[in-house]
Amino acid sequence: MRFHLALRFYLHYLVLLGFSGVISIYGPHQRAQKTGDILLGGLFPIHFGVASKDQDLAARPESTECVRYNFRGFRWLQSMIFAIEEINNSSAFLPNITLGYRIFDTCNTVSKALEASLSFVAQNKIDSLNLDEFCNCTGNIPSTIAVVGASGSAVSTAVADLLGLFYIPQISYASSSRLLSNKNQYKSFMRTIPTDEYQAIAIAAIIDHFQWNWVIAIASDDEYGRPGIEKFENEMFHRDICIDLNVLISQYIDEAEIRRLADRIENSTARVIAVFASGPDIEPLVKEMVRRNVTDRIWLASEAWASSSLVAKPEYLDVMGGTIGFALRAGHIPGFKEFLQQVHPKKSSHNEFVREFWEETFNCYLEDSPRNEDSENGSTSFRPLCTGEEDIASVETPYLDYTHLRISYNVYVAVYAIAQALQDILTCTPGKGLFANGSCADIRKVEAWQVLKQLRHLNFINSIGERVRFDNGSELSANYTIINWHRSPEDGSVVFKEVGYYSMHNKNGAKLSIDKTKILWNGRLTEVPFSNCSEECEPGTRKGIIDGKPTCCFECTECSDGEYSDHKDASVCSKCPNNSWSNGNHTSCFLKEIEFLSWTEPFGIALALLAVLGVLLTAFVLGVFVQFRDTPIVKASNRELSFLLLFSLICCFSSSLIFIGEPQDWTCRVRQPAFGISFVLCISCILVKTNRVLLVFEAKIPTSLHRKWWGLNLQFLLVFLFTFVQVMICVVWLYNAPPGSYKNYDIDEIIFITCNEGSMMALGFLIGYTCLLAAVCFFFAFKSRKLPENFTEAKFITFSMLIFFIVWISFIPAYFSTYGKFVSAVEVIAILASSFSLLACIFFNKVYIILLKPSRNTIEEVRCSTAAHAFKAAAKATLRHSSASRKRSSSVGGSSASSPSSSISLKTNGNEIEFPSTRRHSQKPRVSFGSGTVSLSISFEEARKNSVK
Repeated sequence: MRFHLALRFYLHYLVLLGFSGVISIYGPHQRAQKTGDILLGGLFPIHFGVASKDQDLAARPESTECVRYNFRGFRWLQSMIFAIEEINNSSAFLPNITLGYRIFDTCNTVSKALEASLSFVAQNKIDSLNLDEFCNCTGNIPSTIAVVGASGSAVSTAVADLLGLFYIPQISYASSSRLLSNKNQYKSFMRTIPTDEYQAIAIAAIIDHFQWNWVIAIASDDEYGRPGIEKFENEMFHRDICIDLNVLISQYIDEAEIRRLADRIENSTARVIAVFASGPDIEPLVKEMVRRNVTDRIWLASEAWASSSLVAKPEYLDVMGGTIGFALRAGHIPGFKEFLQQVHPKKSSHNEFVREFWEETFNCYLEDSPRNEDSENGSTSFRPLCTGEEDIASVETPYLDYTHLRISYNVYVAVYAIAQALQDILTCTPGKGLFANGSCADIRKVEAWQVLKQLRHLNFINSIGERVRFDNGSELSANYTIINWHRSPEDGSVVFKEVGYYSMHNKNGAKLSIDKTKILWNGRLTEVPFSNCSEECEPGTRKGIIDGKPTCCFECTECSDGEYSDHKDASVCSKCPNNSWSNGNHTSCFLKEIEFLSWTEPFGIALALLAVLGVLLTAFVLGVFVQFRDTPIVKASNRELSFLLLFSLICCFSSSLIFIGEPQDWTCRVRQPAFGISFVLCISCILVKTNRVLLVFEAKIPTSLHRKWWGLNLQFLLVFLFTFVQVMICVVWLYNAPPGSYKNYDIDEIIFITCNEGSMMALGFLIGYTCLLAAVCFFFAFKSRKLPENFTEAKFITFSMLIFFIVWISFIPAYFSTYGKFVSAVEVIAILASSFSLLACIFFNKVYIILLKPSRNTIEEVRCSTAAHAFKAAAKATLRHSSASRKRSSSVGGSSASSPSSSISLKTNGNEIEFPSTRRHSQKPRVSFGSGTVSLSISFEEARKNSVK
């Protein structure tokens, strides 16, 4: 509001001065101006900057002088004039309407641009100020209905703030800052150049394409550089690329700061420098780098300076050669070449910039030129007088570089966009217009806001096939040509070699295309330079983080076992598949070796041979027992149970064979039940046989009840019941958690195929029940160890049970501490050891007697053994009885007592062995043997006690 009031007051003041033509002369003195029915404004950087000058305000401040002529900026201005004249000469566009122009020099600064923009605003506000009572101001100079410009984003931002207040449309040809895309803030701003948001993505894509990850970022400290570098940083972050140095620069930075920046660049290990800046802003740094002759850097140029004549100089190519830059797609303007060549001070009365252009081009001065006065006063170097006959085509300047018209073409399109909007207003049909109630604007009295409304609905295709739209959210397609700075072999000048392109909206999906063979790095090299914080990691290694360093700075760490990397600079090592393992240098994976207790390996063969040997030996013993089944030793061993016991041993040996070979689901389900049932059957036979004889011998008077309950049927019933319990354990196990084949990938380089038992608790019950029966068997065997050995082999059974316990107690920790095929091997060894101990301890002694000592396999031998056991038992009983009697006698009051006497006689068919047991009658017994039945009689006599009174 304050700005509006101040502007209104200022305009009142200008009018009250009484100058009838005040508006026509307001603004910078130097301009290009031509009247017409409709007036277009223009803002171009004819100079690169302004002279630094301290204003001490001792006198009226003078206008700042613009310095350093910009030939390209003058060509852009010429493009606008060419387009306007082309439209005026065309019968298709705006018939009977003449376009005029007022073009000012911004000097690439905000202050000069605003000074020029005020003239546009002032004329447009004359009618709204109602100043007709003071002067006849209307009708002299038409209002500026649109402005073409400016170039730099910082300048355009300031101008857009001003013009937007009055809804004067502004179309920029070179301002690419993404901040200007905000239509809410910059309501009247439009442009014919893509936003530099795409350019930041494109530069990051090039860095990623060449696999650089360590760069320097430099940006101009304005509305162009700051947003551009911010977007660039975001892109680099998402691509895991690090920025070593990030600084802002300006063309007005002091020399000391430039030297410090050059020092930091030289000391940096980054070799790639990405710059978002204009030519004037980057020029001081480039000069310093050239002075230092820093030739080992690669420069990435944004569009604003990629082809700038300030930097692209032959004398800079030793440092700047090989620069990769982005340039807009070139357009074609028919007849523009001839128009540029026709420029002459005498022919361009409407363009005051031509005089300075002529003087700068030929290094002379024209008559009545301010430079002539300065030369006479000695304030400038001497220049000769221009003749006016100089040939513009004989001098090489950026002005005549019309081979790649980029910004010039954007200016051309901007002018035609305004003309197209005016044409739409001219041809508007009442009722179909864009204004209230479908009304149309009057082309003769058109105002800026009406043109702005029409431009927002504009939609046309330019001469290079790009669609131009200015509605909300619309931006031009990002189509860039990638150029590489070469030195011309003919004259040593800078040549912009096209080496690729970048298209954000490519129909084929490929955004970036670069021909590496066309690129010359540092102006002479063909190998892609290295710009990484760390040396690349070879295959087989990965990047390791270094504390305190960016992620791009890393150390190469060898991949762990089981992991690999098959390319350079791997961020992580890939894990090999379960069936594979990494090779020695971790660059690839090979298939793991599959292992199990095989039939073909020596260990498996050895175990199989032992199992077969056990089966053969057991079968041999069984054959011997069947052959000699009617002999006393076989009968005394309970031959029926012995046959069943030998069969169960064959099953035990055979079950061990199921543990050998590649585990299958069916073998895994069969092997443990087969082993458990076979062993329980074996232990049950031994238990029943041992306990039967023990009960018979401990019975004082064997009765028919004993014989009834310990008959053969009951023995088999007990064996069946004991075995049935184990069978039920196996059935429950197989039903609830059946074992199955399992591949163990946990071991390096090997896949062990084993059996997953399904339930370790069920396996524990199976082995535990077997051990429980073995413990009971051991108890009875130990208790019957002194019975006739021809009956129970108690000592050998006791010893076999001890071996059984040692084996299976050792099996438990061995089973859980081994892995792979050795689990099966441990169990096979336990089965074979237990089976061989039972076979050897119980049957080898009998087989030895049957085959090698047949004399001991007689009924007399068996009976003598039985008699000897009876004698020992009777003798022990006698001694116990005698001891008890003596104790009773000693408790009586008498002083003497007779000793008890006893006699033991063993009669065998008339032969008698007598053993007097008294101490007083010591004589040797007489023993004689005959044939017949053995009879045993035991008698006890006890002397009567004499009572002593």
